[in-house]
Amino acid sequence: MIRLDERGKQCPLPVVETKRALESAAAGETAEVLVDNEIAVQNLRKLADHRGWSFQWEKTGGQEYQVRITRGEGTGTSSPQAEAEIPCTPCRSEGIRRGLTAVISSGAMGQGDDKLGALLMKSFLFALTQQDLLPETVLLYNGGAFLSCEGSESLEDLKKLEERGVEILTCGTCLDFYGLKDRLAVGGVSNMYEIVEKQSRASVILRP
Repeated sequence: MIRLDERGKQCPLPVVETKRALESAAAGETAEVLVDNEIAVQNLRKLADHRGWSFQWEKTGGQEYQVRITRGEGTGTSSPQAEAEIPCTPCRSEGIRRGLTAVISSGAMGQGDDKLGALLMKSFLFALTQQDLLPETVLLYNGGAFLSCEGSESLEDLKKLEERGVEILTCGTCLDFYGLKDRLAVGGVSNMYEIVEKQSRASVILRP
């Protein structure tokens, strides 16, 4: 049994590494591959179908899938041309738009009446949970740090986002400043270096 952990790897790595492992294996040998999104499962199925190899898969966790591909007879190393013929859908965690980062620096949305702003922010986060494609990361800092802590009216919506694979990060300096460190109820603690890094790497930044 060949075991490969391809979680966190972008397309086409799960397909390429699985193919290489099976090409050097004996006929009848099975590769057990762990991936963290359904698109990767589909790409591995295409690989198996293309080669005539048997394919099985099961979902073993919230964002974890186990794929088993068994090599058949007469499937030696392919040429670069044959390799290029294997279709590969770009990998993405199910329902997540890579490169989209939501940045929330206040508990209120917009400027004007604070009570209205808080209501708008609550509505914004709820609406975010209803989107077909969710942000890859939600960054919370300054007044936005209150949203991820106990007592927040948006806490359940942030938890729903996290359950669907969205990374929730709250500024640690902000939590300390507001005395919220022991009240953080969803996601992890971040720092300014990571906050800058996440924003600089984002292809789209969403600011409510």
